[in-house]
Amino acid sequence: MAEQPGTLLYYLKRSTEFLEKKEIPNPRVDAEWILSDLLNLPRIKLYSQFEMPLGQKEIDTYRERIVERSKRKPVAYITGKKGFHKFEYLVTEDVLIPRPETEELVDYLWKRKEELSFTEPSPLQIWDLCSGSGCIGLSLTQLLPTSVVTLSDLSEKAIDVSRRNAEKYNLTDKTSFYVSDLDLALPDGLEFDLVVSNPPYIPESEKPEIMPDVLDYEPHLALFVSDFKEFHKRLLDAISKRLKPGGKLMLETHPLYSKDLEEMAKTMGFVDTKIVLDSSKKERFLFAKKL
Repeated sequence: MAEQPGTLLYYLKRSTEFLEKKEIPNPRVDAEWILSDLLNLPRIKLYSQFEMPLGQKEIDTYRERIVERSKRKPVAYITGKKGFHKFEYLVTEDVLIPRPETEELVDYLWKRKEELSFTEPSPLQIWDLCSGSGCIGLSLTQLLPTSVVTLSDLSEKAIDVSRRNAEKYNLTDKTSFYVSDLDLALPDGLEFDLVVSNPPYIPESEKPEIMPDVLDYEPHLALFVSDFKEFHKRLLDAISKRLKPGGKLMLETHPLYSKDLEEMAKTMGFVDTKIVLDSSKKERFLFAKKL
């Protein structure tokens, strides 16, 4: 196809070349996502619009966003949103960007909803602990219609983002929000059928190995722990106090520490523990029940 200056294809190619020179992984894909968001077009539709001329405002904004990406700012923070499971959530630099691995946590529970009796209690009480954007809890609440969800996070700004996401999907009447260090700010007597969490689990010693896209932009409070064992003992203790008898938990965790976490859960009285692999065959999740 002939490439005419001023067209969508022209700027897409120039942007891809620019990101390539800056050694950005997947430069074409990123350039397409940023442009599709800017034009409010599904990414696949760009291919039928290659000859469309861009206005000066669109060109200027696109250039600004491509420069942001060249500085390693993640695409989700540039567009302010991220697809997750069947949904799309608002994200800011106050919350982690939802990951494909975390989608697998949601999928695992949803596909086993009958087996795990998630269709029986009404309402099914879910706690999304260290909730960030709310993507886990809000997705499960939509996938399991009899459920209600409590979202809690240490960050007030993260809770603000999750509140906006609940409003987006008209879930505020099914959702409670708490700025809380684990369960400390939750009401006495509040108990749950299911606790889900993607807590901070990367040891601070691993910071030098983390990509700059993550290290320079995503909230360290949601990523890193100074003492994996001490933090997760507190986490499991809070969960144990809040789970109903027979209640289930599923945590995302560090693949290198999943067996340690499983042993910790067993010593604290959890039963039917199971390490669940992600699609890359890494030991990414711990599933367990309370007696």
